[in-house]
Amino acid sequence: MSAQHPRRSRPSWLRPSWPRPTWRWVVDVLRGFVVSFLALTISLWVLPGPQVTQGAESVAMLAVGVLVVGALLRPLLVRLTVMTGLVGLLLAGLLTQAVVMWVALAVMPSVDPFSWPEVLLASWGATVAAAAVNWVVDASGDEAFLGQVLRRAARDSTAPGSAGAGLLVVQLDGLPEPLLRQAVVSGAVPTVSRWLRSGEYRLRRWHTGIPSTTPAGQGVLLHGDATSVPGYRWWDKELGRMLVVSKQSDLAVLQPRLEATSGGRGLLADDGASVSVLFSGDAAHRYLTVSDSGIPRTGRAAGAFATSGTGFLRSVTLFVGQLVTELWQARRQRVRDVQPRVSRLGAFLFLRGLTTVVLRDLNVSIVAEEMTAGRRVVFVDFVDYDEVAHHAGPSRPESMRVLENLDRVLQLFDAVAARTDRAYEVVVVSDHGQVQGPTFEQVTGRSLEAVVLDLAGAACPPASREQGGDERMLPASMLLSGGSRSQQAAARAATGAARLRDQRAARQAERQAAGSLDAPALVVAASGALAHVYRTDLPGRLTHDDLAGLHPALVDGLAAHPGVGLVVTRTGDGLRVTAADGWRLLESGVLGPHVHGGAGADPLIAFGPLAAADLLELEAKDGVGDLVLLGACDPVLGEVIAFEELVGSHGGVGGDQTEAVLLHPSSWDLPDGSLAGAPGDSRGAALSGTDVHAALVRRLEQLGLREERQERRSPATEPVA
Repeated sequence: MSAQHPRRSRPSWLRPSWPRPTWRWVVDVLRGFVVSFLALTISLWVLPGPQVTQGAESVAMLAVGVLVVGALLRPLLVRLTVMTGLVGLLLAGLLTQAVVMWVALAVMPSVDPFSWPEVLLASWGATVAAAAVNWVVDASGDEAFLGQVLRRAARDSTAPGSAGAGLLVVQLDGLPEPLLRQAVVSGAVPTVSRWLRSGEYRLRRWHTGIPSTTPAGQGVLLHGDATSVPGYRWWDKELGRMLVVSKQSDLAVLQPRLEATSGGRGLLADDGASVSVLFSGDAAHRYLTVSDSGIPRTGRAAGAFATSGTGFLRSVTLFVGQLVTELWQARRQRVRDVQPRVSRLGAFLFLRGLTTVVLRDLNVSIVAEEMTAGRRVVFVDFVDYDEVAHHAGPSRPESMRVLENLDRVLQLFDAVAARTDRAYEVVVVSDHGQVQGPTFEQVTGRSLEAVVLDLAGAACPPASREQGGDERMLPASMLLSGGSRSQQAAARAATGAARLRDQRAARQAERQAAGSLDAPALVVAASGALAHVYRTDLPGRLTHDDLAGLHPALVDGLAAHPGVGLVVTRTGDGLRVTAADGWRLLESGVLGPHVHGGAGADPLIAFGPLAAADLLELEAKDGVGDLVLLGACDPVLGEVIAFEELVGSHGGVGGDQTEAVLLHPSSWDLPDGSLAGAPGDSRGAALSGTDVHAALVRRLEQLGLREERQERRSPATEPVA
């Protein structure tokens, strides 16, 4: 029998959120008064000139006034924020505290009148001071915010567990399974450690194969699609242009392909919610879902986040703190001459604060709200660890600190699950792992594209293309996907522009076929430690013999290059894998990969026992390059060279970049995986992405949360924020 969805007479964002007094509430109010008193004291002391007439008594009265006015006004401001979209969200985040203080000042006779700029500065100063006080009290900047989220979820629930079961899937982007085990042993993730040591949970690894990227991982986890995504960026010969998954117009091309695979019955098809992900999973409720054409449905959670004293302005304060922290940690790496390392300035300086504070806190608020609303299944992606590990290194101290913060988020979700009307099971996954290593340009002094073009011959200039966007821009894309209703027009315009580009590319391809464009074109599409090389002027996928005829020095020249580990080309009945010291011919057999020829040393040994199978599976995917390159793997250190300027990378094979996480309740009856020959766990063969997708769907069916009907559910129309 299907679990019953809790009935609500009104949308959750319209329900009143006045607090119900409890002893815990009284303690929180007293703490709020003390923090507000200290913060206002600091803020008023910083402002020039006398502001109060009765010293501490005036400040105490103002603190009480701010608390009372805030309690009265914030529920109304939340609803106003929800109805005004993204602009309202930003304005509420910046001005709510000022409005509350302005009203409180208006009724406080012992405080001299403030001008509006002074009110604005005083409110921001008080927020910064409150964040500092909470950090000192809690030894972290998160406890006050997380505690408020938990109390709001508990307040909005009626009878815990009364609405049946639910499933919360938390993706920790880019987290390798071996690193999580190391973090458990070192004490960095006490929540995960408690789950495992108590026997409540079991930790398994699943093997991503190639490409080990976020779009491929989410495509298979959410839609069960293991063939539509060959990398993070690739050239689509049918469309005649580059596809990059950090570009919303390109994701709009991919989403229908994934939905065709899932038949509209993805993981989240039945009253599910997708939060801060690339693809929808066929969810009815989509929040910060990048492929969803910029139409947000962030509801009351985003409004509460914007108007709360521990929400938006606090996140902005901590965001600035992250900028300072990043500058200090980057300098420390330079002074200590930590190797390998990359520049941590530029966009990453801001993206770190965006991912580890603003986006994370917004995700937490939305997920807690969706759990309170009783969604059957919720899927959320936290990109914090992946973003920092790319630039600092997967196991460096700053990356492990981010993992500690995410463990506190898991602790919060565990607590929320115990208080909501649905009794949620929490499962943790990652979409891929990560591996450390120097970059191709650091090792060779030249870019991969320059090397490829030189070896191909001067007659082959690079194709005209749009390679804009990289994985570092995903957090910004997720936030930008949270536009208001007014942005739907912009989204439609972007979709129309994409169609025009496709039409222009088709006309260019026709001219090339007619010989009006004489120069052949090469494109190098790098995705971490994986790169696809295309002849964009020739249809279909070229074979090894085709490439040897067109560019005699290309394959052997790349294979001999110190930055390249493997060169993969297509033969009549399989693949040729070439390295500096040898080559092998691979083909698929009934019992797995079959080697039927070659010479010299086996080029696959350094890349692990599943490398041959991974390459053959990559060959079956859409959009694979005429030539596939993998970064060189150091067999001693286990490091892999990246084709992008990232010290922590993924995309190819070698090291832990293909070893992802599945942390599930021990009560699950999870069968052995389908990947024989992997360095699996005690249950035998390792899991594949399709195995994990099937296990999640099967668990929904066991819990009665999966409907039998096959028609597709359309996304719900909800108020925007």
